[in-house]
Amino acid sequence: MKPAAPLLAAIMAMSATMAVAADLPDLGGRDVVVATENAYPPLQFIDEAIGTAVGWEYDAMDEIARRLNLSVTYGAISWDVMIDAVSQGWFDIGMTGITIREDRTDKVDFSDPYMTSQMRMIVAGDEARFTDAGGFAANPDLLAGAQPGTTPFYVTLYDILGGGDGDDGETHPRIIPFVTFAAAIQGLRAGDIDLVLSDSAAAANHVAASDGALKIIGAPLATEMFGFIFPKSSDLVGPVNAAIASMAEDGTLEALDVKWFVEYGGGG
Repeated sequence: MKPAAPLLAAIMAMSATMAVAADLPDLGGRDVVVATENAYPPLQFIDEAIGTAVGWEYDAMDEIARRLNLSVTYGAISWDVMIDAVSQGWFDIGMTGITIREDRTDKVDFSDPYMTSQMRMIVAGDEARFTDAGGFAANPDLLAGAQPGTTPFYVTLYDILGGGDGDDGETHPRIIPFVTFAAAIQGLRAGDIDLVLSDSAAAANHVAASDGALKIIGAPLATEMFGFIFPKSSDLVGPVNAAIASMAEDGTLEALDVKWFVEYGGGG
């Protein structure tokens, strides 16, 4: 007797996963410490209902560890020092929705991309003074918020406002710095600022959780690819890339997208 269609599909998926996993290196239970910020839902955040760090990246890293036979522990660290901490070997891997950028490769190595996203504009739900980037830039009274050193910061600075001032060219009177992305969102909801940029995944998550207090406006401003970071010349890059490729091939990455961007519906 043939198995029912759902069971057959499950058996086929399991067989494909086992075949791919058989080609991956076995790292013998090696201990790996992963840095994370826990402040970027739905990629990684503290679920207040259960008091546990969860998210897309946690699930992905746990699956990478399973496929490569790694023993993973996580350490929380703020974004502003994460790249330097990984570069200096305090952590073996870093994850927090990190955009793959050439200017960061002098300090760290990147994995292959595990996600592609677009930069979106988040505003208050009743915002009517502007509807796109040009409208924001044209009104000198409007303020944006961002974490310094992040892709949203640089897209706001250069793509929307046309560049910065100060000795380093990386400050602007219309960009209010925030320590975390979550703090910038809180500033937006409080009316202290008028715009926050985020990748499409986090933007949609925050808007869905806001009960109408926030909305997304305008066209996407930039496309970015996310990757894990490693100390330079780390021997983990190749195995992790192989695991990411296997997860893309067998549908695991797509399943994580559905879980966290479609089914979860809210985040922290």
